[in-house]
Amino acid sequence: MNLLLLDPFALSQEYPENLTHTLNYGHSTCIKFNRKGDYLASGLIDGTVIVFDFETYGIARVLRGHTRPVQSLSWSRDGRYLLSSSRDWKCILWDLKDGSREKIVRFESAIWGAELHPFNHQIFIAALLDDAPTLVDFSDGTIRKHLLSSAPLQKDDEDDEDEEDADGRERKQDKQSTLVATFTRSGQYIFAGTSKGWLNVIDSETLQTVRSEKLTTSNIKHICFSISGKQFLVNSSDRTIRLYNTPDLTYVDPVDWDIDIVHRFQDVVNRLQWNSVAFSSNGDYVMASTYQDAHDIYIWETTVGSLVKIIEAPREEIVDVQWDPNRTLVAATGLDKGTIYVWATVTPQRWSALAPDFVEVEENVEYEEREDEFDIIPDEIANRRKLDQEDDDEVDVVTIERVRGEFSEESFVIPVILEEDDETFDSTDSD
Repeated sequence: MNLLLLDPFALSQEYPENLTHTLNYGHSTCIKFNRKGDYLASGLIDGTVIVFDFETYGIARVLRGHTRPVQSLSWSRDGRYLLSSSRDWKCILWDLKDGSREKIVRFESAIWGAELHPFNHQIFIAALLDDAPTLVDFSDGTIRKHLLSSAPLQKDDEDDEDEEDADGRERKQDKQSTLVATFTRSGQYIFAGTSKGWLNVIDSETLQTVRSEKLTTSNIKHICFSISGKQFLVNSSDRTIRLYNTPDLTYVDPVDWDIDIVHRFQDVVNRLQWNSVAFSSNGDYVMASTYQDAHDIYIWETTVGSLVKIIEAPREEIVDVQWDPNRTLVAATGLDKGTIYVWATVTPQRWSALAPDFVEVEENVEYEEREDEFDIIPDEIANRRKLDQEDDDEVDVVTIERVRGEFSEESFVIPVILEEDDETFDSTDSD
């Protein structure tokens, strides 16, 4: 859409308010935008993975390879590769150029979730149900699995405790497991959350735990970084979402990191659990979907921590929410029907931008005809005007100029496969 036709005041809206589309293709269990925000991957309950083109809301790829519900999705940096994990105990790396399976990795336990390395699509981290978190590397063609520790790092003052206390502490540490693991934006470290509320920071090169911090006494369900990587969210089972500033991971020693909480987000009245959390595209807002009966999406701003908006979802529990990385657009998937709901900002068009003399009126007015508006122009004068127009500068209609604030990196464009025969798909515009 031509930006000149958009109302500049509507463009300043920083969070969506209106339900604009619904996408119905199978029963969706999880969703994920690519870095540019033009494609949305959806994992279905039957193991199929659907990739939607969010410019047209059509289907770009249908990927079949799992036999159980899809648990998580992760995009590569360039948008060509997509990693899916499923309850069939395996992860599949898809090449979206032709929809082929680049690599299949099987585990001996159920998978909580898996995420690709930010700069190497041949490395990913997986959090497992009954096993240690595993870093998988197949850069040289051979699948290598590196087991990581779920136990928090022992502090120096714990070295002086007696043998009996040390044995008791180790037994407690062995009982906890890693529920979520994610890379930092640079890929230098892995942030892992445990079932006992510990945050373990693991060096992705040495695979050693360099810092452990006790954040809560309950399960850590989600860890989410902002697009800039300057802040991260921790969603835990104690009905509280915690916002932290990311310490200087490059120049400061892990022992000297300051992991201080910035805000706590919660519903103090209803004491709601939170199914999923996400940052806005600019990192100024945090959103979360509610558990069970509320059917709402809460949006807080990160400066003061105040609640700014509650989006009323359809009568269906929202299990996963994603904010488009480059637009004011939110996508969410429901639990009962598996429908994908899309909220966006409705931008009215300014048709007066088409011509300087075009005037928008709020009601009908009587048109006054100009004196020479419908006069017959002699051929000599008309030809002279055409010759004068030939001296004007040529208009370049081929070169695409980037708009300020638009995604600047070149991303992968999924080619069209004409032979693919998809099932029935329903994309509905909501009034």
